[in-house]
Amino acid sequence: MIFFAVIFDGLDGKVARILGGSTQFGLEYDSLADVVSFGVAPGLLIYAASLSGFGGIVGAMVACFFALCVALRLARFNVVHVPGGNFQGLPSPAGGLFVASFAIAGLPLETLPLMMAVVLVAAGGLMVSSVPYTKIIKLTKTSANKKKCFLVLGVAALSFVFLKGAAPLALLTVYVVSGLVNFNWEKWLLLRTEDPAEEHGSI
Repeated sequence: MIFFAVIFDGLDGKVARILGGSTQFGLEYDSLADVVSFGVAPGLLIYAASLSGFGGIVGAMVACFFALCVALRLARFNVVHVPGGNFQGLPSPAGGLFVASFAIAGLPLETLPLMMAVVLVAAGGLMVSSVPYTKIIKLTKTSANKKKCFLVLGVAALSFVFLKGAAPLALLTVYVVSGLVNFNWEKWLLLRTEDPAEEHGSI
């Protein structure tokens, strides 16, 4: 359900704009739904699967910390616009699905409470951080490097063939790490264009 929430989160705004139904109420309600889908639900999932017996109340506090970070991330997203087209911090849909993907992968989470506590704290911290994550908005049929796009899609498809349930975890781990190393997916997937300064021989 968290996976489907990510899909619908990417569609609801576009559908509202197409139908001319965008409202301030819809914006606020969307954020509330995102807190539940990408904060509360993944936090409860990992709490039930791994953290319920971790350090007494510590497990509950870790799950609540993650949900709180999602709420803070979404509140900041609504009021802070970052120049350059990047997300400031890990996007909440990616963060929520990343955390949930540990359960989707079928790992024995009941034996890994410390690891999952670290994962939730780290993911929550990344969402409220200033680490830039690429927002792919310029990628179109004409601007995309088709070879690289097919490569990415091929790797994603093969990961589901060979890794099966662990594929989302592997792919999302790559995305999470890409922000930490400041890898720009949009720039890499776009066709290279000549710099006007280079065309005129400028230095």
